[in-house]
Amino acid sequence: MSYPSLAPFIMKRPWLRSWFQPLATWYFENSGYRKLGLRADDLLPEETEGMQLALKRLSPKEAYDRVFRMRRAFQCSLTHQLLPRNEWTKPEEDYPYLSPIIREIEAELTEREDLEAMVIKRRAATPKQTSH
Repeated sequence: MSYPSLAPFIMKRPWLRSWFQPLATWYFENSGYRKLGLRADDLLPEETEGMQLALKRLSPKEAYDRVFRMRRAFQCSLTHQLLPRNEWTKPEEDYPYLSPIIREIEAELTEREDLEAMVIKRRAATPKQTSH
């Protein structure tokens, strides 16, 4: 998940945001995953160590909901059909539920690597000064 992103730069500038917002809305509407009832975080690859740990940290309800969405989308894919329009994922329902956990785990792993790579050196003994 560590990749460069222009999103913070664009979001801080209202004129850029007003230009990119319709483009982003169009892209998400035409990407198709919402028509299968999925969320954006459902599309993240599960092969990484961080993702595996993040899936283990999900609440039981969120984990069940994720599996349900994946199975329903798979069934739609097998039958070559989309869900009815009232079952599509709405934009306000498509919030990141897994990405924050993944970022937290990546920070933990980075911190662990930094601590394991740390070299501890003893200070050289300073000669004792005698008072006169």
